[in-house]
Amino acid sequence: MESILPLHEDTKRFDLPDGLALESGERLDRVEIAYRTWGTLDPDGANAVVVCHALTGSADVDGWWPGLMGPGRALDPSRDFIVCANVLGSCYGTTGPVSLDPATGRPYGPDFPAVTIRDMVRPQIELARSLGVSRVRTALGGSLGGMQAIEWALMAPDLVESIVVIGVSGRHSAWCIGLSEAQRQAIAADPLWRDGRYDPENPPAAGLGVARMIAMCTYRSRDSFQDRFGRDEQEPGLFAVESYLRYQGRKLAGRFDANGYVALTRAMDTHDVSRGRGAYEDVLGGLRVPALVVTLERDLLYPRSEQEELAALLPEARLVELPSRNGHDAFLIEVDELSEMLVSFLGSLPGKGGRP
Repeated sequence: MESILPLHEDTKRFDLPDGLALESGERLDRVEIAYRTWGTLDPDGANAVVVCHALTGSADVDGWWPGLMGPGRALDPSRDFIVCANVLGSCYGTTGPVSLDPATGRPYGPDFPAVTIRDMVRPQIELARSLGVSRVRTALGGSLGGMQAIEWALMAPDLVESIVVIGVSGRHSAWCIGLSEAQRQAIAADPLWRDGRYDPENPPAAGLGVARMIAMCTYRSRDSFQDRFGRDEQEPGLFAVESYLRYQGRKLAGRFDANGYVALTRAMDTHDVSRGRGAYEDVLGGLRVPALVVTLERDLLYPRSEQEELAALLPEARLVELPSRNGHDAFLIEVDELSEMLVSFLGSLPGKGGRP
């Protein structure tokens, strides 16, 4: 199981015995999924909760969403069997560009085939079934995680009882695709990139760092930056906001793979629940599971209008707003408020953990 960083000691591995046929028509003959679990699966397999991570996340929910997990919280291991899998194309244990291509014995690198959100979710569904899950109380996630949550309900209607979709739409907009392409071009402009081939000991950190800096300007809001940095200087000739963005760029470049970043942003651009299924309105209108759609105040990437449309088209959706000056990243920052929203929603559902 290849990973750019050491994995948590509790990380497990799931191998797809028959590989995976991708939407593109290509095939991965060997697929490994890195995942973690918390809590205990009930004998009837009906208390599972699936958490789907965002772009540069991992299976370590307790690390990047710790405020959501614990007694009385949205993710309660004393009640729930919580499952989170690293997505296909990432670099934290699941098959992706850093993995060895069995045909060559070398990392896939830029030759890793294009993947979609549905390609990511398909092995996750197989993983859940292999663990003995018979029902998923809810599938939830923010941003890329929210895209996966919707696909979970569409691809496994026999499993999924509800979804929580945070800060995302039912299809990627031209605005988001354009921002993703700007980040990919920042990576491509790195002198070490060389068409995606680079020395693993000397990866293109500058390009990936710039991509992260662009992204950070969309993850937060203007008000957030102004409140935190204003025109303060970190040192003479260096504004505090410049120092912050450079730090965030270096930090990601030290923990993530550039080819993986390209693969995952392209996968996000394919997000369209109606692709190959029919009219957009009809596809969402046929998704008859309770849904909590969370809009994030001041979100520059996925504005409220997109969540309003999503909630209007989903027959059993409830729309709530998470107040914050932090924009898109609010779902990772305002965790106490978010947990309360999720607890209220899950408590209103029939069955375990909800109303009788």
